[in-house]
Amino acid sequence: MGNAFLFFALASFEKLTKADAVILLEGDGYTRIRKACSLLKDGWSDTLVFSGGIEDLNYGSYPYEMCIDRILAEGISPDAIIHESRSKHTRDQAEQVVNLCVDRKWSHIILVATHYHQYRAFLTFLKVVEEKQLFSSLKISNAPAMADWFERTPWGVRAELLNAEVRKIEEYRSKGHISDFESAVEYFQLWNNT
Repeated sequence: MGNAFLFFALASFEKLTKADAVILLEGDGYTRIRKACSLLKDGWSDTLVFSGGIEDLNYGSYPYEMCIDRILAEGISPDAIIHESRSKHTRDQAEQVVNLCVDRKWSHIILVATHYHQYRAFLTFLKVVEEKQLFSSLKISNAPAMADWFERTPWGVRAELLNAEVRKIEEYRSKGHISDFESAVEYFQLWNNT
């Protein structure tokens, strides 16, 4: 596993700096909304990107149309929200969001998923950053939404979902679909020194 433990620690406890956008990844029901909105309200960014275009309530994928009222109720202006609606899974989200960053000339985003999914999501985004040769020009910070690890949701218990995510990290890494722990630690070191 190499740098796995260091990676998990770094991705869990990052010191944030102001970013071009907060990326709210669709999933885990409504759990991630409050965290993403709090980042805007606390001044970490002026833009919220809701990334995801699927509806699968049993899997926790609540579409934008079900989430927008909650986002607005958190005090976020409609003018501050971008809906990335094309993505159907995490790799799609990474590709669509990184393309958005390139189009808008963004150099820093804050990624919000629930803690159990944050690790694979970040490694997926990092792989796309590597493929597009943006390793040293696009910073991705992590701000995982914390939730009850043992809550029973229709899509599972988060502690068990974390185990599934670790298995997916190994599977997708072996297929070359996500970055590895060593590259992620190198990426954190690079951006920590800038």
